[in-house]
Amino acid sequence: MPLKIMKLAISGSTTVDTNPAVERFFYEVAGTVVGEGTITISVADFWDDTGAAATALPVLTTDNSYFTVYINGVLQMQSLLSYTPGGTGTGQLVITVPAGSTVTADSPVVLVVTNYAPDASTDIVT
Repeated sequence: MPLKIMKLAISGSTTVDTNPAVERFFYEVAGTVVGEGTITISVADFWDDTGAAATALPVLTTDNSYFTVYINGVLQMQSLLSYTPGGTGTGQLVITVPAGSTVTADSPVVLVVTNYAPDASTDIVT
């Protein structure tokens, strides 16, 4: 009889649900900012998706979250942004406006925070 590789008669499948929680915050720039400059937006200056004043900026879940910022509908570079989450009445977004750039008054700023709560289940059949 020839040699043969022996293996287990097992099969398995894994299901992963990402469960994203997306929160959006809105702001209109009060006055024109010509770079080099900064725009500092505290939580109290943002509105949420319902139009109500925001009260807290969500904490970013370690290794399962990210935030993006759009100014006038254009996605901004991460290195220009500083996000500080916080509970009631705390937290802010700081946008660095580099030299040669301008953000005009009334430009909309949209902050999108996405946190994931992944869940996985594995079924093994023998």
